[in-house]
Amino acid sequence: MQTYGIRWVSLDNLEEAKIALAQIGSDPGGIAHMAGKALGRAIKLEQVPLWVAHILKQEMLSVGGDAAVHRNVIVNKIEVTDVMLLGTVRQLGQLSSKILAQPFGLKKVGHDLKQLLAALEPSKTRILKCRGRELMLGERTLIMGILNLTPDSFSDGGKYYSIENAIAQAKHMIEEGVDIIDIGAESTRPQHEVVSAEEEWRRIEPVLKTLLEQVAIPVSIDTYKASVANRALDAGAHMINDIWGMQRDPDMARVVGEYQVPVIAMHNQEGTNYHHLMGDMLTFLRKSIELAEEHGLSGDQIIVDPGIGFGKTTEQNLEVMARLAEFRTLGHPVLLGTSRKSMIGKTLNLSVDERLEGTLATSILGVVAGVDIIRVHDVQANCRAVQMADAIVRKQRGGHYVGA
Repeated sequence: MQTYGIRWVSLDNLEEAKIALAQIGSDPGGIAHMAGKALGRAIKLEQVPLWVAHILKQEMLSVGGDAAVHRNVIVNKIEVTDVMLLGTVRQLGQLSSKILAQPFGLKKVGHDLKQLLAALEPSKTRILKCRGRELMLGERTLIMGILNLTPDSFSDGGKYYSIENAIAQAKHMIEEGVDIIDIGAESTRPQHEVVSAEEEWRRIEPVLKTLLEQVAIPVSIDTYKASVANRALDAGAHMINDIWGMQRDPDMARVVGEYQVPVIAMHNQEGTNYHHLMGDMLTFLRKSIELAEEHGLSGDQIIVDPGIGFGKTTEQNLEVMARLAEFRTLGHPVLLGTSRKSMIGKTLNLSVDERLEGTLATSILGVVAGVDIIRVHDVQANCRAVQMADAIVRKQRGGHYVGA
């Protein structure tokens, strides 16, 4: 009996769909029309007013898709509902065009939907300017090396506390292939000792100034204190990494805006209670993005970090890891930091110094999910693992694979 070699073809974006159609000899004029039909997407909107939900469902049905809403919407018994738009990329694109012409605030929904669909496509290669130094985004996954200047960090506290050891470690990471060095001078482990801004800067200043004279790659400062960020940027630091997403210190967004430097905005919160885990996290990060934009930053200058290990249980951290690709909907570069964290230790029942393999697994998952930067302690091992994953994943996304 003839089976015609039936099989499933994995297509994740429009470029892959176009290549697959071209390989079977489809008409070039029809490929652009058909490619969007090959990709299914589920787009969720939260807390939508009842009348908007009705319009979205009707319009989605009119283009051949569907929309899932709360069961009481049909009898008008609720005022708001979450909406799940279900359709192909082509259908969702048609929907966005139709509602762009609608009144009552639907134009904003249409605009946001167009932006979201674009964000799910592979990112183009572009240059991120860091005050005279440059990072190439989109070509490969970048590696950020952790340099802790603390006596009490959860992983390597005290190891690089002296200036000599810190500089030697930074140079060692550069030899191993690191792209960015991230200096932190206050531990963020659970029950850590809070240090003053003066003490934090006292630890950072000599190492930062020496590094800026001796290394050619961007140097990031891991701080949530605006005064420390201001001093570091005045001394010549290239970017800021804020574990509170510019929402703990009200002056942080102003400082990074004045210096026009890239900023990493991490999700964080007190406690582990969420209404919707991913929805709440994205809402937090959107607020951070808005703060940065209000002070003149835009696009790739704003980097988002899901904050693995911060304000989340192990189970929540694992869920976030499984859904990393969803952070691409924000339309900004994504940084992932899982190195040696308790999620790995608790999952594998391993001490801090035994978590390399677990870290490598999460780094590779990050590459598959499309993150742009991986933040790690063990640079060489992660560089090699990420380079291998990039060779597989990024070439496929770039359309250089054959045999579809």
